[in-house]
Order: sequence, then C-alpha cells, then structure tokens
Amino acid sequence: MTLHQPKINTSPKVSDEVRKTTCYMCACRCGINVHMKDGKVAYIEGNRDHPVNKGVLCAKGSAGIMQHNAPSRLRAPLKRVGPRGSGEFEEISWDEALSLATDWLAPIRHDNPEKLAFFTGRDQSQSFTSYWAQNFGTPNYAAHGGFCSVNMAAAGIYTMGGAFWEFGQPDWDYTKLFMIFGVAEDHDSNPIKMGIGKIKERGARVIGVNPIRSGYNAVADDWVGITPGTDGLFILSLIHELLKAGRIDLDYLARFTNAPCLVNMDPDSPEHGLLLRDENGKTQVIDRKTGKLTPFDQPGVQPDLSASHRQAGVTHKPVMHLIAERYLDDKYAPEAVAEKCGIKPEKIRAIAAELARVAFDEAFELDHEWTDFRGETHKTMTGRPVSFHSMRGISAHSNGFQTCRSLHLLQILLGTVEVPGGFRFKPPYPKPVSAHPKPHCGVTPGKPLDGPHLGFVQGPDDLALKDDGSPARIDKAFTWENPMSAHGLMHMVISNAHAGDPYKIDTLFMYMANMSWNSSMNTRGVIDMLTDKDENGDYVIPHIIYSDAYSSEMVAYADLIFPDTTYLERHDCISLLDRPICEADAAADAIRWPVVEPDRDVRGFQSVLCELGARLNLPGFVNEDGSQKYADYADYITNHERKPGIGPLAGWRKGEDGLTHGRGAPNEAQLDHYIENGGFMVKHIPENASYYKPWNKAYQDWAVELGIFDSPQHYIFDLYAEPLRRFQLAAEGHGDRQPPDHLRDRIKETLDPLPIWYAPFEDSGVDTEEFNVHALTQRPMAMYHSWGTQNAWLRQIHGRNPLYLPTNIWEKHGFAEGDWARVTSAHGEMTVPVAHMAALNENTVWTWNAIGKRKGAWALDKDAPEATKGFLLNHLIHELLPPKGDGLRWANSDPVTGQAAWFDLRVKIEKAEAPDEVQPRFEPVQSPVGQGPDHLEWKVGK
Repeated sequence: MTLHQPKINTSPKVSDEVRKTTCYMCACRCGINVHMKDGKVAYIEGNRDHPVNKGVLCAKGSAGIMQHNAPSRLRAPLKRVGPRGSGEFEEISWDEALSLATDWLAPIRHDNPEKLAFFTGRDQSQSFTSYWAQNFGTPNYAAHGGFCSVNMAAAGIYTMGGAFWEFGQPDWDYTKLFMIFGVAEDHDSNPIKMGIGKIKERGARVIGVNPIRSGYNAVADDWVGITPGTDGLFILSLIHELLKAGRIDLDYLARFTNAPCLVNMDPDSPEHGLLLRDENGKTQVIDRKTGKLTPFDQPGVQPDLSASHRQAGVTHKPVMHLIAERYLDDKYAPEAVAEKCGIKPEKIRAIAAELARVAFDEAFELDHEWTDFRGETHKTMTGRPVSFHSMRGISAHSNGFQTCRSLHLLQILLGTVEVPGGFRFKPPYPKPVSAHPKPHCGVTPGKPLDGPHLGFVQGPDDLALKDDGSPARIDKAFTWENPMSAHGLMHMVISNAHAGDPYKIDTLFMYMANMSWNSSMNTRGVIDMLTDKDENGDYVIPHIIYSDAYSSEMVAYADLIFPDTTYLERHDCISLLDRPICEADAAADAIRWPVVEPDRDVRGFQSVLCELGARLNLPGFVNEDGSQKYADYADYITNHERKPGIGPLAGWRKGEDGLTHGRGAPNEAQLDHYIENGGFMVKHIPENASYYKPWNKAYQDWAVELGIFDSPQHYIFDLYAEPLRRFQLAAEGHGDRQPPDHLRDRIKETLDPLPIWYAPFEDSGVDTEEFNVHALTQRPMAMYHSWGTQNAWLRQIHGRNPLYLPTNIWEKHGFAEGDWARVTSAHGEMTVPVAHMAALNENTVWTWNAIGKRKGAWALDKDAPEATKGFLLNHLIHELLPPKGDGLRWANSDPVTGQAAWFDLRVKIEKAEAPDEVQPRFEPVQSPVGQGPDHLEWKVGK
C-alpha cells in the first residue's frame, strides 16, 4: 500500500490586495502594509520602504487587526439619559448630535468663548485641533503634552532649539557610546530597537540610566539604577568631573553657543543677569583676534570664552565663567551626590571618563565641506561619537525641566549635538526659540482668538494673564505658577474647572483623553468632580462632550459622545506643521487613509470638527457665503493653506514647473500621490547640509526651499537661558509685571538660567521617613496608553500587572510568590499583587502603566484580569501637593512648565492579606456597547 503524504498549502494566499498606510498602535507612526482579503483586513506587516521602520513591525503593530475589530468600538453618536457615570445613553443621529453640540457651543462663542475648554489627548492632529479652537475664540486649548513630556520638549527648545524623539535622534551610523536616561519601551520603540541593534553590531556601548532594568536598559552594557528624581544631580556631577578634567569642547562652545556671550554682573542693576546686547538686540562677545566687543554672529569673529568687559561702570562676564564657577563647586563632586543618587562615586567618575574618552580620543573627521553662518568654510566635519536619548523618566518630576536642561548642557559641553556621531535634529527642527509663536489669550466674543494658544514665552510680558493679573486660561498655563507651560496643563483642567479657579466654564470638550481613569492623577477625585452638582442640583461642569473610538472609562462621564473611527477607517495627517516622521537625513510626512470603510455609524473626529465648525460659523471653516468650507478632514488636508504655498502636507504640491515637495499650491490629487507612494513623502537633505544644521548655510537654505522657514534662522545654543532670568528679575522686584508675593521665592529658586537641581516637591510635602519608597510606572513595549489592554492579542502578553519590589523590600517584609501588599501614599492606599525583581533601585517599586481597567469598560468581561488583578498607581497620586497649611492650592507639577510630576510619588509598603480583587474597588460602569464575546477571533477568506 502506497503511503501518501497529506497535501498542505505551505504558502497560502495572504491577500487579494495590499493597502499601505501608517500605523497608530503607538506614536512611532511606522509604515504598514494592510493585506486585504474579501474586502476585510487579513494581515498587517511592516512596509520595507518606509523611512521610520523600514519593514520592522512590533507586536502592537501586528495586533492592529484586533484593534480594528475590537468589541469595544462605539457604534453611533450617544446622548446621556441617566446620571453622569451611570453609562446610560441612547443612540442618536449625527444631525441630532451636532445640533445639540451647536446649541451648547454657539451661545458661549457669542458671549464668552473662554467658557469652552477644548483639550485633546493622544491626538496626532494638533495643528488642526488648535486651529479649530483658535477660530472658536477660546483661550482654553491644549493637548496631552503637559502630563507627558513638556519638560523634555521645552527644556530642549529653550536650550538648543529641539529635544529628543520627534525632534531628533542619535547618529546611529557613527555613535560609539549611547547613553539613555529614563527611557521606557513605548516611545519610538522600533527605531530605537533598530538603532541599538545597529550600534551593538559595531561594538558600541550602551549605558542605561533608569531605576528599573527592563527593555532597553536590560540590553545595556552598563545599567545605572539611579534613585528617582536625582538624574539632574547625577548629570551635574558628570559635568563637574568633565570641567575639572578640562574635557569639554572649547572650540564648539565658542563658535556655536552663548558660552562666550557677556552677562551683566552688577547685583544693583535692573539688568543684572541679562546678556549684553547692541542696538539691534544682538548678544555681544569679545573677539579673540581684536579684543573688541562685537555681535556674536559677525563674519570672521572668534568669540573669546574668558574675556570680561566693563561698560558704563558695570562688569560683564562670559557665560562660560558662570558655568565654571557653578559646576566646579564641590557640592557637585561625586562624593557629595553619591548617596542621594544611589550611585557610587567611582561609578560617576568612570562614566564621566568614558564620555570624555569616546568624545575626544575617538573623535573623527568626515570629508564634507560646509560653510557656517559667519561665512567661514570648513573642509571637514568633526565627529564626536557620543549620543544621548531621554524621555518621560527624567521629565515627569517637579524638577524635570532643569534636569532636562542639565542633560542638554552635558551633551553641548561635549560638543556632541549636530555633529557626526552625536545627537542630530530631525526637520523641521532645529528652530531657535524665537522662531516659535508666543502664547495668545486675547478673547473677543464671536471672534477668533488673537493668535495661537501655545508657544514659548520670553519673559513676564508674554504671560497669559488678564488685565487684573488673574490667569486667562482655565489650566493656568503661562502664569506665574508655571510660566513656560508650552503644552498647556491638561491634568489641571478638570480640578480647576470644578473649583471655578480662575473661573467657571460651561463646556468641557475632550478627545481621546481618558481623564476618568488612567489619564488623571487622583482618579477617584476626578470622577467625583465630573459628577458633582451645585446647590441647585446642576452639574458643576455643565456640559461634557467627548470623542473616542472605544468604550473607555471616560465615556460614562460625558453628556454627548462623538464616536470616532479606528485608524484604518480614517484620514489622518502626520504633518511637518505638527508631529512629523522625519529622520535626521530627511524631511518626511505621511497620511492615514480609509483602507476600509466603517461598518458603524461613526466618523473621524477631525471631519466632525469640520462640520461643527461650519455649523458654528467659525472663520476658516466657512466660505464667504456661509457654506461649509471643508467637506471633511481629507478636504482640509488637501486644500487648507496655513500660509501661501504651505499646507498640512509638503508632498506633491503644485509648483511653477509641475509637482514639487515643499512649497506649492494645493493639489486635488495630493492624497492619491501619497497612497501610490506607500502613504508617505521623503525629501532628503543634501550631504553638505546634513550636520551642523543651526549654523550650516546649506541646511538653512534647504529649509527655506522646503518651506520650514521663510528665511534662514541661524542661532546659537542657549546654555544660559535668559528668559528664565527675566522671571527671576521680576521676582526680585524689577519690571511692571510682578508675581504674587507667595511665588517670589519659588521663582527665584527654580527659574535659574543655568541648570540646577532641587529635590522633588513631594519630598518636602510628606514625611519621607514614613513614605520612604519611590513608586513609578512604565509603559510596556506591548502596550500604548490604555487602548492596548483591550486588544485580544496584546492582552495575552499583559493581562494583569504586579507591583515589582526590589530584593531588600521583598526580604524585609517576608514576601513570597503570590503575596499581596498594601501600598499607601499621602493621598490614598491600594492593595495589589507583588512580584520580586532584583534589577531595581533598592528604594523603588514599580508597575506597568494603564493595564488596570474598570469593570464594564472596554467591553471586557466583568471578571477580566485587567479589572480584578490589574491596577493603576494613579489612585495614589494627586494633581495637588499635600496641604502646606498656608491655605493655597499647590499643583503637583514642575514650577517652570507645569508638567505633571507623576514620578515624584512616595509610598510605604506592608504585607497584606490577599483580597479577592485589587483594592480600591470601583463599582462597574455600564457600557453602551455591552460586553464582548467570550471567544474572539478574526478570520477572513477560506
């Protein structure tokens, strides 16, 4: 009898068609190939031609197919019919939903536009949503950055014109030493994984600074398990060692920074601490060749780092003098900082020596000729192969702004910014801080706001204050409490609106912001604020409009729901005006487009804003005859011009000689060109313009050609940040605009123009002997914000989260596998499962963020592990610091930018009896989509 092997199709047909678009399962915005079969999504893989991921795709990206088919997807517009929080809704038509929103919004726009607070969460269309809010006329607009990483962004822009991640990247081709601070696995994960693999293949070293050794830190050659909140002190100690050894790039500092610029040193002068300027406002230096005072950018000038100047009886010293004087102080010596940082002195010295050795002893030259802004031509480009990267870990502290500035100071002193082997900017960065708008808050009923909401202040005159000195914005952004809050303060909106401080609002309008759960500090308190009623029985916050694609925890607390699409059903624009996908060698932007049509009565939120804007007769959203200007978001992307020739997308615009990238008239077929090209556009930077971008004439000319600038924007790095000094001067009593007395000392202490370190504010607000443990969260690589943990595939990786304890705490309390702990902060307590982790700072506990879910939300089973064993540390955090006894409300945030200080949390740990579920326990919410099926699978075709 003949044996017949079964016939198996080892290469089944994956798809009938491949549609290329942009992933939205995290903020990397990788290119994806969406395989279609029988009109449905069958498979998602990486696009090998895409500039971001080059075909690499992570678990999140592949699992996008389950996100697209999630049972929690909202199905139609909803109107609340029960009490807030009950989850009782009725489905309504889009016409009724938009009419109801118009009925609420039209009167306040006519009478008092500031009564609308419009805040968006993980939105990637902020240039559009801010444009809508500006045309409405409210000053109350911002996105999620205020509770994410504004410290990193603002500190970078005020120091060097850009920062990490979307602003720049390491030079993966030439870096030999890569040092990361506070980097978890969620941001920019594919490019960083690819980059680390690339440099390790060459034998480069990686140093990871993080209290937790996971992810990138687990593959680092050297792990520094620092004490949370002390990164800035550690960095300044590295600077101390480099200065002592004379291992800094003096030529780079003289040419490209304000280190040689002269500072007024007269303590009796109203200009004490300000930079000496000429009649044109140019900062002044002493030319080493002539010994004369001259503007910093004069052709042929060689700025002197050491020369002082006396003028009108006042001595002026160079910034470099102030840097040396401050950081050579013994208080920054390794022995002085070691105990606070949890790092041995010899370790600090070894790292400083390694940074110096690689930067200077392994320096190299590229044979690329370039010309600088002073007109000097350089035959080569000097490489210093040390690069840095950082994210939320050092940013989300109340000392985060100055810590981020310290890190930028470190890399600039080494001469490793915008040079081969160092940190490189991505277009449209670098930009001098002066190229950014200042914040605007001028409200005129029935008219647009007088300018953009967000920006970068240069001093007290730019604050968003009313004539009586009170805050103009509901979140108190750009006030004396947090003057440089470049992204706004989303975490303060609800508590301020509830308190009526600085005023009451009528409508809270939010998009993709899960503020009643994982996106708020003080979760229970926020829920209470959203449902609180006044003495008349009316809600304290009268109207709440919310848009989301899914039945999140926040849905139950809204009065009106605009159901959004999934990312595979929508148009999106990843724009040079907003948060593009550029690489250091190229400008790039991208789109999403509906690779499938929705099977529910849902609409992309941006398209909804186009129609709502027309119904409200907003300028910019209606034609002269009052008709709707943009049919939908795709129409806006194609035809809107922010200024002549500059629109949301830079690719395939109509130029004088045909289609062009950069400047040009709108092109009705533009989106088709993007789709044909895989969903993206790339325009490469010329080789002679690829480095030294702030000072390189060739790069500046290229940026003008592309439309990034209207004219070249050469500038030098601000090691000494003069805008900070202007606020200190006001606190010292100078100037017409004065801070409240209770803030004077804090401004003088924390808004220092040179980076400083101070202990996180919570340390002085609680008993650190009692609350002696630091508590952190990190986002896992397999999740991105809250929507990942409802994904059928990703839940199998992280369905629950323990609290990880270091060995000393584990053994001290006698914990064993399967035990639970009671974790208490000054704000609340919780009881959670624990696990042992040896590679962890000995005074730190941590858990994965946003795993825990509230029962009833996200279409999950009521006994889902996310709701019974998953938890949030948010329940232990508060948006306000513990009371000081002075009767004031002090925000738990950075005093410079207002960024939420998530990572300052202090707790105490004790062993507890295991409850049946994590505590605190929240009553289930009723979901408008009900519970999903017990068994979920997605299969298309045969």
